[in-house]
Amino acid sequence: ASSSVIESFPEDRGSMKSIPSLLFDLGRPLLSRLDPETAHGLALNGLRLLHRLLPRYRVPDGRLARNSLGLRFENPLGLAAGCDKNGDYLDALGCLGFGHIEVGTVTPRPQRGGDKPRLFRFPDAGAVVNRMGFNNKGIDYLVARLKRRSYGGIVGVSIGKNFDTPLARAEQDYLICLRKAYACADYFVINVSSPNTDGLRELQGEEGLARIAMALLEERQHLASSTDRIVPILVKIAPDFSSAELDALAKLILRLALDGVVAVNTTVDMTIVSGKLPVQVNGGGLSGRPLHGKSVETVRRLRAALGPAFPIIGVGGISNGAQALETLRAGADLIQIYTGFIYRGPALIGEILEALAEGSG
Repeated sequence: ASSSVIESFPEDRGSMKSIPSLLFDLGRPLLSRLDPETAHGLALNGLRLLHRLLPRYRVPDGRLARNSLGLRFENPLGLAAGCDKNGDYLDALGCLGFGHIEVGTVTPRPQRGGDKPRLFRFPDAGAVVNRMGFNNKGIDYLVARLKRRSYGGIVGVSIGKNFDTPLARAEQDYLICLRKAYACADYFVINVSSPNTDGLRELQGEEGLARIAMALLEERQHLASSTDRIVPILVKIAPDFSSAELDALAKLILRLALDGVVAVNTTVDMTIVSGKLPVQVNGGGLSGRPLHGKSVETVRRLRAALGPAFPIIGVGGISNGAQALETLRAGADLIQIYTGFIYRGPALIGEILEALAEGSG
């Protein structure tokens, strides 16, 4: 699979700005005045409209291509799960230059998620707090969207459990998602680290993660025999482990023979944001620039514990090209952005890709 950059969307260089970047800058004052969730939907719909008007492509920069997870990525930069939960905007987002896009988190049945308001901006800190709670249209809807995509890049699927599924039966929800999306996913991510589903993070413990991972890996053997393809299975972890806990988790991941790790999810440590958070956003997970230090340190410790060859996707707080390089140098094979993309728009993609190209020269 391969991703492409729109020919009509040149990378940002100096005073030259791409069409999406210019439109984002024009729309930013309006978007910043809207409820964050409304603004998110409006921006994505605008991008989809723009893609329909300017659907041309160009050949990407071959210097940035790399192999990981048994897959060929045209560059290391991806879009993290949560931005396009239901695969509605894959084609439009793919045209911005991402080497991969992770959709979801998806659950077997549709669910509305947390009560609104559930998304809060902190522009001065470059941070967001969310209490979304796996709001999504369900695995059947997502699979239908994946089958219709024209985007040729790598697509990962983040899978979770419905909020009302008991933890003791959580593996059944993950299995449903794996079976239904297996034929149209390039990799899967087990999301057991979101703080917005009650009890979910308990599944990062040895018993819970082992039960889920072993069930998925066993089922993959059967699916691989009928589809003639082995789809990698990764786990996404929280940034809030102590050093000893993280080392123990790394040993468990190796013992389970998972294919990779995504580090990290949002943090429940609100103290990393300078100033006091409003009372109404107590709870939830924090992402964005303040998370970068935790993310880089987690990646660095995982690389030391997992060895030089184990695939790591680094995500958390990447807001510029220098931070992208820092995450890669800490040991990540691939990187993802989300909150930085919300604040800076398509310009961030161009800056990161340019920094990566200069670093590879």
